[in-house]
Amino acid sequence: MEFGIDEKTQTILGMIREFMAKEVYPLEPYFLGKSFREMKPKLEEARNKVRQMELWAPQLPKELGGVGIGFMGYAMACEEIGRSPLGAYIFGSQAPDAGNIEILAKYATEEQREKWMRPLIRGQIRSCFSMTEPEFAGSNPTVMATSAVKDKGDYVINGHKWFTSAADGARFAIVMANTNPENPSPYQRASMIIVPTDAPGFKLLRNISVMGHAGDDYGTHGEIMYQNCRVPQSNLLGPEGQGFVIAQERLGPGRIHHCMRYIGIAQRCFEMMCEYAAKREVTEGKTLATKQIIQGWIAECRAEIHASRLMVLHAAWKIDTQGAYAAREEISLIKFYVANTMLKVIDKAIQVHGGLGVSDDTILSFFYRMERGARIYDGADEVHKVVVAKRILRQYQAQVA
Repeated sequence: MEFGIDEKTQTILGMIREFMAKEVYPLEPYFLGKSFREMKPKLEEARNKVRQMELWAPQLPKELGGVGIGFMGYAMACEEIGRSPLGAYIFGSQAPDAGNIEILAKYATEEQREKWMRPLIRGQIRSCFSMTEPEFAGSNPTVMATSAVKDKGDYVINGHKWFTSAADGARFAIVMANTNPENPSPYQRASMIIVPTDAPGFKLLRNISVMGHAGDDYGTHGEIMYQNCRVPQSNLLGPEGQGFVIAQERLGPGRIHHCMRYIGIAQRCFEMMCEYAAKREVTEGKTLATKQIIQGWIAECRAEIHASRLMVLHAAWKIDTQGAYAAREEISLIKFYVANTMLKVIDKAIQVHGGLGVSDDTILSFFYRMERGARIYDGADEVHKVVVAKRILRQYQAQVA
């Protein structure tokens, strides 16, 4: 296994790291106190600097307007960019746009590319991904009620979705809907359809409040009703009935990116914890760093971050060399392990900071609120654990059969 990267990619990662420290972290106090709309001019200014440095869209190959550092290179870039909640947006690699671009690049027609993909890559528009339904388990996307029925050259879509992230402000949604409900295979019933958010029948009901934060035009999780929402059949994305397959192609590598972002958050919180412990006096001449319980936390967090990073890089290497299907066990392992590591490190960092940690004078309380969902999004911990355990035990059951 080779996790090394070439000199060019190392240079790019160094540029990203320096830009984050000089340009992105200083924006966070404004972000914590203002709405996205109020901050947008500052964010656009930072985005333009990223474009000038030719660091825009590190997840994409050069022919699509990206940096072209490859899958492993971008996995490592995610750790640097993910250290701030503003990083992905400023570098043009924010979810769900990045994942939507990936499937548009592979499955979109030339007309769809011109109308939706290219403006999305340039950051001129935003998009959302509409799959999860409140009435059904999000961890099983083969079961959904949303339907798309053909009528006079159109699809007529009816259904109820929620946690359609970034729907507020998006120009279009990629919607999962049943187009082939009679197919005997549950994996071949749904299709992906591009739906403009100004289409008649597309109704954004609300931005769901998550941990006390409903968002405003960014970082939102929309609840949507599709009520006789009519779009041309030419808006079908990829083959009909292949929505589940396309979604899995999107989600596997996407979990690598998420987990590297989690590691970036954990590493930053770890550094904040160590810095604060080293300077915070608790008695005359004694700092928190002299306390054995703090030393124990620091050692444990360091080990778990290191283990998480190696696990994710191994999974990324396996996807890169053998494909996402071959790495499905590793993907499930990192999904629940790394999320829990991140949350543990955030919690310990807050504890070391004391009252300061739960205030909004640092980024820690934001991470604590907004990253708890990591153990639920993209498949709950329990689902991934069961999947891994069943796959492991199947080998032993075959031996004793």
